[in-house]
Formats: sequence, structure tokens, C-alpha cells
Amino acid sequence: MNIKKQFIGGSWVTSHAGATRDIINPYNQELVAKVTESDESDAKAAIMAARKAFDQGNWSTIPAIERSKMVHDIADLITRDREELAELESLDTGKTVEESRGDMDDIAGVFRYFAEMADKDGGAIIESPIPHSTSRVVCEPVGVCGQITPWNYPLLQASWKLAPALAAGNTLVMKPSEITPLTSIKVFELMEEAGIPAGVINLVLGPGDSVGAELSASDDVDLISFTGGIETGKRIMQAASSNVKNLALELGGKNPNVVFADADFETAVDQAMNAVFFHAGQICSAGTRLIIEETIHDDFVNALVDRVQNIKLGNGFDEATQMGPLISADHLNKVINYVENGKKEGATVAVGGGRPDDPELQHGFFYLPTVLTGCTTDMGVVQDEGFGPVITVETFATEDEAIRLANDSIYGLSGGVFTHDIAKAERCVAKMRMGTVWINDVNLYFPQAPWGGYKQSGIGRELGKTGLEEYQETKHIFQNLKPEPVKWF
Repeated sequence: MNIKKQFIGGSWVTSHAGATRDIINPYNQELVAKVTESDESDAKAAIMAARKAFDQGNWSTIPAIERSKMVHDIADLITRDREELAELESLDTGKTVEESRGDMDDIAGVFRYFAEMADKDGGAIIESPIPHSTSRVVCEPVGVCGQITPWNYPLLQASWKLAPALAAGNTLVMKPSEITPLTSIKVFELMEEAGIPAGVINLVLGPGDSVGAELSASDDVDLISFTGGIETGKRIMQAASSNVKNLALELGGKNPNVVFADADFETAVDQAMNAVFFHAGQICSAGTRLIIEETIHDDFVNALVDRVQNIKLGNGFDEATQMGPLISADHLNKVINYVENGKKEGATVAVGGGRPDDPELQHGFFYLPTVLTGCTTDMGVVQDEGFGPVITVETFATEDEAIRLANDSIYGLSGGVFTHDIAKAERCVAKMRMGTVWINDVNLYFPQAPWGGYKQSGIGRELGKTGLEEYQETKHIFQNLKPEPVKWF
């Protein structure tokens, strides 16, 4: 089996130390690929390549319309190779291939959106209060960007970083998750095919405690963008202070899904499932905290359980499969412990709560879709991000209580409200401390709208105009049209 390489300074190379890593399919633990395993020296080489390309190259100064065309070409290549990319994503993550196909369409859309944005902001003229002068504001690239992406949506999360960074004229070093690097490798091949100059894009394949730490601490990196867990995010913040580099952090969430008694019952039940069980709940915006008005609790939970127990688990390449496995043995054990701790705290398993009995699923990292009832906000199972196919159920009696429960979290990434009363919905969303709130829907995003969280869900925003601005510096340029001595001294 050929070893997949990293991309540094325009060349595909193996790691300095020659180490490799096995990439396995979480459905059956079969070997999918071997990839080179980077360390600090590889990260330093990639950073130096990006630094040289930014400081001595012309990527940041070529007409924005030229960058726009290249970024648009990347989108076209992703569309061309959609099926190959989707298959790689499903082999890497275990998710259904239909989900992965949808991801690829979204990814192409992200590149197209930022390609269109690249040449649309030529700066602004500001009326100067000083006679005989001009004043203008321009946006320039930040510089060298370190980008660290997670394992749950490997290429989707990468696109949210790659596309705006390139559109803005930056150079970059990306470190994908070491356990799901395959689609990132492939898209770097496509970016090379699109004609991105050598050194502008660099890919290092290795663990966070070496490669990620080097990117975070390096004085030659001007911005670090990270999507992942909160504890890692805190370490990155500390390391980034070495040169006060720009930070963009998306650190997950524990997201409330509030259902009022006047909501459309069937829709709310269906969306409660959609909020959690795609990709086995391994979604930062998953609405895992189901908060139901107490008058409909029993009927709602019964309807939910009836449907949850019929979710079809299996191979992501089987059209009948609705939910695939968790990403790894370690993560499976975390979800098992998470549910067991919830039971010890007093939660009741209404459905699921363990591994499936199906012999065909024993070699994969499967966990049954689970609903826990009798939950309260003082429980760890309600407060902690479980990142698995688990719904916790809380109840409320009044609108004020629903809002209080929804906000009772260190996180603030997203939330949902289901009700026919739009005035009530608007009152709720005005008080919910989250970066995205959906009314009568869940887990929707699109490139035009910003994405990010309040509180400990992170810093900054991806997507939308603000997603491009994360990769730009703002410069004020003043010109004196009639210079003369001041004669102060």
C-alpha cells in the first residue's frame, strides 16, 4: 500500500522522521490507507514555506479577481470529483455516503461563495476632517495562517478555513485530524491542480501535541484557526500568546432544542431526531438537550422512542443505513462512560443505552441511538458535550423557565425553538445566548451566514462576510495633499 504524503512548499513529501500512521474504517476496523506522520520539524518546514511564499511571493498582491478564479476552479474540481471525495469521507469517518455526498456539495458551495467575495471589497473612502487630505480604509491578508481541523467533518470544516484564507490572499499550513486526513489530502491535490502557487498551501499530517502545538506557538504564524474541543482550544490560546497572533476558535457546544406544547408535534419529533442522529451525533451543533414543555412530555417521549428504536445502523455504503459508527474505540468508550455516568446521576434510559447486539456490527464502533429522560441541568450528562447519539430530556412549565434552562450552559454555539407562536419564538431567540438560533428547524447552515458561538463555544466567526474578515487586517491610509512644515518645535 502506497504511503500518502504531506504537501510542503509545492512538493509531496514524506515526514522527516519517516513515521507513518494507519487509517482505519470505523465500520469494521479495516485498513483504509497509510499516511506519513509529521512532527515538529515537518511543521516548521511547512511554516517556513508559507512564510517565504507570503513575504517573497506575489499571492497576496495579485489582482483579487485572479485569486477569485483559482478558488472558483477548486470548487469546480470538487464537483468533478464529488463521488471519490464522498467515498473517502465515508471510509474515513464511517458516516453514510449519502451524508458525505451532501457535504461535498456544501464544500463546493463554500469555495464558490468565497471566490465571489474575493474581489468585491476594494476598500472605503472616509471623509477626512483634515483640509487638503484623503483618507481610505483597505483590507489586507493577515499573513501566514495555521489551520487545525477536526475529525467529525474533515473536509467541510477544512473548506470553511481554506476558502476564505485563499480568497483574502493569505498563505497557510493546515493540520487535519490525524485520524481522518484522506479528503484533506485529496483537496490539496485539487488545489495544486487548480494552480495555487508553491508554498501558498501546505499540509502537515500529524498529532496535535506536536504539529498543532508548533503551529500554535510559532512566531512565524500570524493567525491560528482551530475547530475542536474546549480544552485543546484553551491550550492553543495560551500558546498563541507567544506573538499575540490572531485567533479563531470554534470549540463545540451543548445545544438546547426547546419544544413548546403548541409546536407542530410530528415536525418537532422528527426534527428532534435530525438534531442529533446524523453522523451518530458527532456534530458540534447537535441539539442533544431536548427541553420539552411538561404538558406534552409523555406523548413526545413515547413518539420519540418509537422512532428512535427503528433507526437502522450499518455500513455507510449501504443505502438502507441511517446511522453509522462512532469514529474510534476511544470515542466509543467515552460515549459509553458518558451514558453510564448519566444513569448514576439519576437519568433513565428510555431507549438505547448500549452497544447493538447485531453480529454484523461488532467489529465497528457502534452505539445505539439513546434517549435519557428525567434529566436536570445539574447533571454532567446535561452540561457536558457527549458528542454521540444521545438525547437528554428536560422539562419546563413557563417560557421564562425554558429560556433559563436553554442558557444554563458554559456553551453558546446553537439552539432551536419549536412553536407556532412567532412572537413567543422571537422573545425566546432574543434572550438565548447562542451564535445561531433556529426557529422550527435545526442544524441548518449556509455559506452566506456567519457561524460561531457565544461564551466558551469559541472566538470569532466562520462563513459569511465575517468569515472572510477573520483572514484580513484593516489598514487606514491617510495622505496629505498639501504637505508643509508644522513649525511646532
